[in-house]
Amino acid sequence: MPAENAPVAGNLEDDDYPAYTMGRAADVLGTTPAFLRAVGEAGLITPLRSEGGHRRYSRRQLRIAARARELVDQGTPIEAACRIISLENQLDDALHLNREMRRKLDEHGTDT
Repeated sequence: MPAENAPVAGNLEDDDYPAYTMGRAADVLGTTPAFLRAVGEAGLITPLRSEGGHRRYSRRQLRIAARARELVDQGTPIEAACRIISLENQLDDALHLNREMRRKLDEHGTDT
């Protein structure tokens, strides 16, 4: 959770700040709270909890849930959609790491 003394306005610029209640998140995505619960149960996103135990979502989590909804709307079962997104994220991470390694090798090759 954010620090107690952190200014709220500054937090709203943070993609990971849990600014959206479940109801608001569902409205933004054009889906139902049940869909958000299912995406959470599948392990794709883990909403933070308010002191009262209510789910709170960040903009980053909403983008992930929106991608899941896109796949589900195309006929993909929710569990499969969550797995696809997880694999897409792993591929993105691997490609980024590959680019970094190549850049370091190129730098190293020109230094010798």
